[in-house]
Amino acid sequence: MRFDVITLFPELFAPFLASGVTRRAYASGQVDVRLWNPRDQAEGNYKRVDDKAFGGGPGMVMLAEPLARCLDAILAERGAGTPVVLFAPVGAPLNHTAVAGWAEGEGAVLLCGRYEGIDQRLVDRYVTHSISLGDFVLSGGEVAAMALLDAVARLQPGVLNDAESHQFDSFHPALDGLLDCPHYTRPEEWRGAPVPEVLLSGHHSRIARWRRDVQLRLTAERRPDLLATARAAGRLDAADEAALAQSESRGL
Repeated sequence: MRFDVITLFPELFAPFLASGVTRRAYASGQVDVRLWNPRDQAEGNYKRVDDKAFGGGPGMVMLAEPLARCLDAILAERGAGTPVVLFAPVGAPLNHTAVAGWAEGEGAVLLCGRYEGIDQRLVDRYVTHSISLGDFVLSGGEVAAMALLDAVARLQPGVLNDAESHQFDSFHPALDGLLDCPHYTRPEEWRGAPVPEVLLSGHHSRIARWRRDVQLRLTAERRPDLLATARAAGRLDAADEAALAQSESRGL
């Protein structure tokens, strides 16, 4: 798959693409990332990419033409049907289902805005998808683009050391969309805090039940919306409901 990233700060991506386990996907070309700077397409001695907003107000707005030239060049190579993604507050929240969909596709153009935003005429003409990381504002779309790239890259075959590890992530269908449970490693006691005894028992069915119960409890406490979705979909069995009832009775 190929992702073309349009950004005024391509240098931000160099350490990201060379670090961590997902670097395997980028180095091998399994996830091909190409960086485009709209300043290279700007005119004049100053290579201007922004201007004041019509109607007044604070901040600057990114000019349409330098971005359009980048997009025209990319789409000429890739085809007019290539998705063009803008990271913006109006976008759909990025979640596991959306990431899994992008991970199975052929990539996209990732448009990283800056300043007060992008001339809306450019957005109306080219953008096919809008994505938001949450109800807050970033200084630019680069961090959001990296988040999508990282989430997609780690789902590619051979990128993670254990090919099945992502199937036990929070929100994954393998966990019925619930939050994951806490994890522990050596030593068995750290600063007076022991590892839960059941995890040392070697009893696999007990360990699985403990993990499921903790997942249910954490989800009920922190993300009751996820629990409600799992229940409505019929993903909770009698043992799950009993564990939840017991937690409620204990005030946990």
